[in-house]
Amino acid sequence: MGILSACTGSLLLFLSAILAALEHECAHAFVARRYGFELNKIVLMPYGAVVKGDLAGISRKAELCVLLAGPLVNAMTGLFFVALWWLYPETYPYTDTAAWVSFSLFFVNLLPAWPLDGGRALHLLLRPLGARKSLHICRIFTLLISLGVLGYFIYTCFSEPSWTALPFSLLLAVGAFGGGEYRRISLSRERDFRRGIPEWRVAVSAEMKLSEALRFLREDRYLTLLLFDENGFYAELTEEEFLRALEKGDYSLPLGAFAP
Repeated sequence: MGILSACTGSLLLFLSAILAALEHECAHAFVARRYGFELNKIVLMPYGAVVKGDLAGISRKAELCVLLAGPLVNAMTGLFFVALWWLYPETYPYTDTAAWVSFSLFFVNLLPAWPLDGGRALHLLLRPLGARKSLHICRIFTLLISLGVLGYFIYTCFSEPSWTALPFSLLLAVGAFGGGEYRRISLSRERDFRRGIPEWRVAVSAEMKLSEALRFLREDRYLTLLLFDENGFYAELTEEEFLRALEKGDYSLPLGAFAP
């Protein structure tokens, strides 16, 4: 896509989109870390970017904050450029593309289309209706928006075709049936143990929540949690015991509740 944009004279637009997408996904990751969850892999694609990790067990309020972080950072970036134009009008020709991209990501990601941020937020709000029913409603919204964008593309064909609307409509239609639930953490250590893996011993409070301790899990290290209370050290929690505690699903419980 970068080579194509360079050949067609739209390299600045491409680079602005990449940076805005990275900023968007990093905002999700930073807010997720604040709540003790880790989104640690960003994947760039021709039509955008996604950040991957594990949010299984996150509360509705925390997940909503994670979802809204990306669009809000894009909006703040766009407003920064607008303020810059007010103070230094001569910067407009150099920053108008970046501002347009930032505002576009803000509005597009707030669409109630699954699995965009707005669609996931809608899914959260409808969750009291049941996970399957709320997902079906989100998919209906997504398909309706997809048809609306496709109709807009057909309308523009009678004057100047908006070629970006067609792939966006198709991506929305495909995305309606993707982007499932967050996966549970699962670490297979048999292969690691055969070749050897370093142990990571972390001293934490026994009152720390399971969700907060998730950030210590690493694929390249074996985790042992040393639990301390007001009287000092009193128990060790191995990685296997920690993962079994996560399987029970109540991430708000303190680590001390699972001490052997």
